[in-house]
Amino acid sequence: MRRLLPAAAAAALTVLLLAGCSMGSGSENSGVPEPAMPMPAEGGESGQSADEAAGDGAEGATATQSVITTGRMSITVDDPLAAAEEAAELAGDAGGRVESRSEQPGSGSSSPRAELVLRVPADGLDAVVDELRGFGDVNGVTMDESDVTAQRKDLDARIEALGASVDRLEQLLAQAETITDLIAIEAELTTRQAELDSLTQQRDWLVDQVDYSTLTVELITVETAPDTAPDDFWSGLAAGWSALVGFASALGVAIGVLLPWIAVLLVLAAIVVLVVVLATRGRRRATSAAPPADPRAPAPSPDDERRA
Repeated sequence: MRRLLPAAAAAALTVLLLAGCSMGSGSENSGVPEPAMPMPAEGGESGQSADEAAGDGAEGATATQSVITTGRMSITVDDPLAAAEEAAELAGDAGGRVESRSEQPGSGSSSPRAELVLRVPADGLDAVVDELRGFGDVNGVTMDESDVTAQRKDLDARIEALGASVDRLEQLLAQAETITDLIAIEAELTTRQAELDSLTQQRDWLVDQVDYSTLTVELITVETAPDTAPDDFWSGLAAGWSALVGFASALGVAIGVLLPWIAVLLVLAAIVVLVVVLATRGRRRATSAAPPADPRAPAPSPDDERRA
């Protein structure tokens, strides 16, 4: 009986600690207490007025604010591909990077263009935008800001609570004396650790979005129509042949479109002709089957016709 008392006490202690861990993780939405703002001195040795103290407090609140900035620029340049290379170098010099890049060389039917998605440090975004304005004619600039301060504080608080819970579970795991307690603590520890890793990844992504602004730069050029007028015999012959081929192609398309309708009309016309032929043959048979008139019979008088 005395041997069972220590095991029972250890099991009870484990249950109580697990309950405490669950309660600790349940308070994930409790934010980290912020330091109290010192009251401004009304006539102290520092001599700081109430307005100056309020200004310092506003600057501190702004410094802790988390804002995600995204922007887009459209610029008309002479050579979009060369300008794209300069924009990528500009982002690298500012401490940023190129997240994605697409380039389209010019062809006979389209003008060259390029588009880059730049990740630029938030404190250097304005300088990069000013540098990009010098590339050419700016068609438009849009900037959007999203305040994620509350979301970041919530993630920090949940990560802190889960981290403390994981530490307590690791201590319990080191003190476990039975297989049952060991399995229960390991299962709970695995769940809490996975949740902690997920929240940490979300917080890291959010911090990256705050620290590095996203700027999409579209580089285009003025569209110029190619001169297609022939200037010699061979170019005229090529233009005429191209026109003939185009006409033949268009004619083939038109015939292809009209062919089903023509087939339907021919079928309807054949049905109408067949009906007319059958009706004509019926009349002829009826006429040939009637008895011939007697030539010796007197012709009917007008009075008989009127009576009839």
